[in-house]
Amino acid sequence: MERRNEFIDAWLKGERSFTDLCACFEISRKTGYKWLERYDESGRGGLADRSRAPRQPAHGIAEEIAAAIVAARQRYPQWGARKIRALLQREQPQQPWPAASSIGELLKREGLIGEQRRRRRTPPYTQPLGHAEGPNQVWCADFKGCFLCQNGDRCDPLTITDAYSRYLLRCRAVPKTDGAHVRAIFEAVFRECGLPVSIRTDNGTPFATRAPAGLSRLSMWWLKLGIRHERIEPGRPEQNGRHERMHGALQAETANPPQANIRRQQIRFQDFEREYNHVRPHEALSYRTPAELYAPSPRRYPARLPELQYPPGAHLRRISQHGDLKWRCQRTFISEVLARETVGLLEVDDEFFEVYYGALLLGWFDGSSQSFAMQRKSRRQPRNSRASAAP
Repeated sequence: MERRNEFIDAWLKGERSFTDLCACFEISRKTGYKWLERYDESGRGGLADRSRAPRQPAHGIAEEIAAAIVAARQRYPQWGARKIRALLQREQPQQPWPAASSIGELLKREGLIGEQRRRRRTPPYTQPLGHAEGPNQVWCADFKGCFLCQNGDRCDPLTITDAYSRYLLRCRAVPKTDGAHVRAIFEAVFRECGLPVSIRTDNGTPFATRAPAGLSRLSMWWLKLGIRHERIEPGRPEQNGRHERMHGALQAETANPPQANIRRQQIRFQDFEREYNHVRPHEALSYRTPAELYAPSPRRYPARLPELQYPPGAHLRRISQHGDLKWRCQRTFISEVLARETVGLLEVDDEFFEVYYGALLLGWFDGSSQSFAMQRKSRRQPRNSRASAAP
C-alpha cells in the first residue's frame, strides 16, 4: 500500500512521464494504469488488495436448472448423470444443460449419489497365453452362464474343451459354482482323459482370487499336478474365443427353450456333447469332427498328489492358518488362500527375497521391513533376478 500511495503522489506531481514513472517503480504500464483507474474510482481506498475469488463459480449451475436435475434424479433414482442429461435434453432441447460431470458433482453435493467402493481386482496374469499345436496342450474352462429351467431351478453349466481339437470334454450343471464342486468335475475328467499342459480360464471364482498371482485353491491343485493356469485379460473373452463360440451353440441348442428340470437339462447337455464331438463337422477343422482329432493325454492322473518343486537355494516356510509368513520371529500377512501351504524364499539381495509357490513367483518379501508386495518395488538392484522362473 505504501508503494502504491507513493506512485499516486508522484503521478499527481506531474514531474515525470508515465513511462518513466512506471520504470522507476518497476511495474508495467498495464499495472500503472490499473492503480490510476482504481484511484479515480475509489480514491486511496481503491488501492487496497481485492479478493481474487470469482464472484460466481465458472461452472456454477443456476438454481432452476439444478432443481430440474435433482427432480429428474428423484424420479429415476437408479439413473446416472449421463442418462439424466440425455433425458433433460430430450424434454427441453432449447435449454443448454451442464456437462454430465457437472451434473454428477451436483448430485454428490445433494447426497443423491454415494461414494462407490473401489473394486479390488484379481492380480493380472502377465505370462503369454499358450498356443495349442496338439491335443491336451491347452484346455479351456468356463461357466456358460446361469439360466432357469422350466420349474424354476437354477442351472449353472461348467464346460471344459480342448483348444486344439474343440473336443467338449465336459458340460455339467453344478449345484454350486465353488471350488469343491468344480474340482470334482475336473478330477473325473483327469481320470478319464489325463492331464493337460495348461488350463485357460477367466479371472472369476473359483478359478482365481485376489491372492498373490491370482491363486485359488483350485489353481493351486492344478499347479501341484504340473498344470499351468492361464488367465485371459478382464473384458477380453475373445482370448478364449473357441470356447465362447461353443457356448453360443450350447445356448442355442440346449437352453432355448430350457428343459423341464435339472435332470432333463443334464441329459440334454450330454446329448449335445455326443453330437458336438462325434457328429457335428467344424469348418475350422476342415469339416472334421473334434473326435477325429482328439486323443487322451499320455500324462495320467497320479494316485498321489506330487510335491511342489522350488528353485534351488530357496528357504522353505509354511504359511500359518491365518495366512502369515513367519520370518525372524515376526509375522507378515501374505494371503489366507495360502494357509497351511509352503512357500519358498529366494534371496536376491540382502534381506530381500522372491517368494515362490512351487515355480510360480508370487511377489517380493523385504525382511528388513517385514513387508510383502505383489509388484517389485525399487529397493535395490538384485544380484541375479529369477522372475523369469514363473511358468
